[in-house]
Amino acid sequence: MRDSKSQSIPWRPLLSELVGTALLVLVGLSLVIVMFGSGSPIARILPSEGLRRLITGFLFGTTGALIAISPVGTISGAHINPVVTLGFWLFRKLDSRTVAGYILAQLAGATLGCLPLLAWGSMGQSVAFGATLPGEGYAIRTVLLGEVITTFAMVTGLTLFLGFRRIRPFTPAMFPFLYAIMVYAESPISGTSTNPARSLGPAIISGQWQAGWVYWIGPLVGMVVACLACSFLAKRIEVAKLYHFDSDRDGLFRRGGHVLPRVAEWGTQPLQA
Repeated sequence: MRDSKSQSIPWRPLLSELVGTALLVLVGLSLVIVMFGSGSPIARILPSEGLRRLITGFLFGTTGALIAISPVGTISGAHINPVVTLGFWLFRKLDSRTVAGYILAQLAGATLGCLPLLAWGSMGQSVAFGATLPGEGYAIRTVLLGEVITTFAMVTGLTLFLGFRRIRPFTPAMFPFLYAIMVYAESPISGTSTNPARSLGPAIISGQWQAGWVYWIGPLVGMVVACLACSFLAKRIEVAKLYHFDSDRDGLFRRGGHVLPRVAEWGTQPLQA
């Protein structure tokens, strides 16, 4: 019975991950459009662009946090980001088959979640529906570095919270404050994606693909470096979820919990936790 279950497709978590990612881009990018779109009254109410970036980052992070503590997080773990899923895979908390399904669900969810953004019309078009694009005047290597650094910060913070039992329940609360800081400081450079799915959706509906590879390579490199740096915490991470740690109805999230992480196979021997 166990073998049969392990070979079946985990439709519930995959559908949940699709819905969670769709909600992230729909709500998060609507915030971007309202805050920065041409014709929005917010610019008159809050003329400081820096303040609007700070608020947008906080609310975007809050959206992700609410998804994590919602029923979506109960079912799928609310990764809603391919680099988060791949990070759990490097720490051997998920098998390769599940990872592939999750990433496909995230990409599909981001695409579907962006379709309603078309209803914003010219206001949405004025900011490419929230697409992440290189900032004017910045070299591509600088944009790439911005994505590497911000994704490194996100994955490192996530690993630290999940790695220590006392602060683990507060993991979702990290995101609003982290993204407020990162979006305020870095978004003029790259747009602060940290999430290839979040970048893919608006690129499809806006047709804006400039330096699209940056929003894959940057987050992937940042994630790998963070996993290498935090490999000593791999054994402390008990489940591949951001919240609802005791719920694993589909039996996906505790696999390989006692196996040395994959990063050790790349020449880095992790410390004992």
